Amino acid sequence: MRVPSLHVPEVPQRTHPRVPAGFAVEVRTRHGAFTAQARDLSMAGLLLVGFSAQAGELLPLSISLPGDQVRAFQGRVTRVHADGVALEFERLDWDDLFALARFLHPRLP
Repeated sequence: MRVPSLHVPEVPQRTHPRVPAGFAVEVRTRHGAFTAQARDLSMAGLLLVGFSAQAGELLPLSISLPGDQVRAFQGRVTRVHADGVALEFERLDWDDLFALARFLHPRLP
């Protein structure tokens, strides 16, 4: 007897590991500036809770990484969740990459 094969779509693996964040992020929209909480952070982006936006929206962010100065980032909303949004960083320069790496490295498993 022949068993039919099932096609199971592949789930993309994360390229960058996430670490818990827990710091405030200022998000600027056309309606003003809002403060949201970063739940987790990676070299590619972050998950903000307490904030809502449309998928695809590009938002200016101000992030004060602990032990570093305030950094300005651009984040594109990639996923919308019931309690917040996932953003992917865009146009990071070398200083931003190094600042993220300094925050992430000691917190990685």
